[in-house]
Amino acid sequence: MTPKTFAFFPEAAFGPALNSVGIAQAVERLGHRAVFLSDPGFVPVYEGYGFEAHPVNLSEPMPPEQMAKFWEDFINGHIPNFRKAPIDQLDNYVRECWEAIVDSAKWAEKDLPSVLAKVQPDVISVDNVILFPAIKQSGVPWVRIISCSENEIEDEAIPPHLSGLSETDYAGHAAFRAKFHEVIKPIHEDFNAFLQTTGESPYPLGQFFEASPWMNLMLYPQPVTYRRSKPLDPARFQYLEGCVRQDEPYTVPTFGANAEGPLLYVSFGSLGAGDTDLLKRLIDLIGRSRYRALVNVGDYLEAYEAPPPNVILGSWFPQPSVIPQVDAVIHHGGNNSFTECLYFGKPAIILPYVWDGHDNAMRVEETGHGFRSDRYDWTDEQMIAMIESCLTDTEMKARLAATSAHMQAENGQEKAARILVDVAAKGGKGR
Repeated sequence: MTPKTFAFFPEAAFGPALNSVGIAQAVERLGHRAVFLSDPGFVPVYEGYGFEAHPVNLSEPMPPEQMAKFWEDFINGHIPNFRKAPIDQLDNYVRECWEAIVDSAKWAEKDLPSVLAKVQPDVISVDNVILFPAIKQSGVPWVRIISCSENEIEDEAIPPHLSGLSETDYAGHAAFRAKFHEVIKPIHEDFNAFLQTTGESPYPLGQFFEASPWMNLMLYPQPVTYRRSKPLDPARFQYLEGCVRQDEPYTVPTFGANAEGPLLYVSFGSLGAGDTDLLKRLIDLIGRSRYRALVNVGDYLEAYEAPPPNVILGSWFPQPSVIPQVDAVIHHGGNNSFTECLYFGKPAIILPYVWDGHDNAMRVEETGHGFRSDRYDWTDEQMIAMIESCLTDTEMKARLAATSAHMQAENGQEKAARILVDVAAKGGKGR
């Protein structure tokens, strides 16, 4: 097969970005060319992995450091809302996120046509929650990557995306959908007006994107998928079983105390690290325990005094190399952390705060792979009890081992690359 060009356009967040990097690396191993279409602030990320990257403005142009500060301030400004139930975050955090997301689609339309004309891809892979009309109208096959929770692809029988509800809370499902539609209606009307200026038909209320007619790649692992009323057609939907990337090796440092204690990894992601009060509370608790812990504090190292001797702080850890070496993980429910724990068979305690973290926290508990905890309303005794269960529950360990074996056997990165190459080979015939 003649080498093809595959363009990747992930959301400007580390989860989608690094997942696409892993797939792009697998595409290149098959002898093809991978390039990135990128928010300007993420261009250095892709170039750091050796990829060609083309900037596409998703907001008013500003220096990368100013853009990073914008999202950091955005998240930190909503910390009081993280104490609320998911349905009560709809008219504050979620509403403001969707306003920014719609604006990003409008801005992208200014740059995308010329960037696509320059790159001339054979296939475009887009990992986002909103339609970019220029991609749909590009004349080449496009693939949607769903790197967040599986329920981003709706089904009436499963919890709505972002709700954090159990599978069987049908009254809760209806209430959340009704509130979401109420909050989102003016934003959705604005988006539909934008779509019409590009020649696209309006979407039904609440929908901002559609499934690709060629292929949709779900990052979610099949062992924790929902029971849908309408099963997804495997000709158009494939699961990538976490699609875990490889990262640089990591050697666990020597701790000043509890040298033989169980090892924990604590991370709320690059943006969640701004919740320093919560991280300090966990550090204090672990400091009085029999455990050791690696704690990701992001860009906030200066906010911490010297940690207890059984805790090591870092501004960044190569997470896929760390998680295999620990005994349990405490995290925020981001899809990378969620799937990496399952991939390596590690129990997790999820303290969610936004977006699909709520869904992943409920799912990890419902499927018996860990625990869901309120982010703030827990006692020391409750947290220690959850950690101890993670370390000693034999049924959970067996379930995690089976899920891990399934995911690792699938090799999601290579599977994704093969699927994309197949889409390229079929060209327009797959639609």
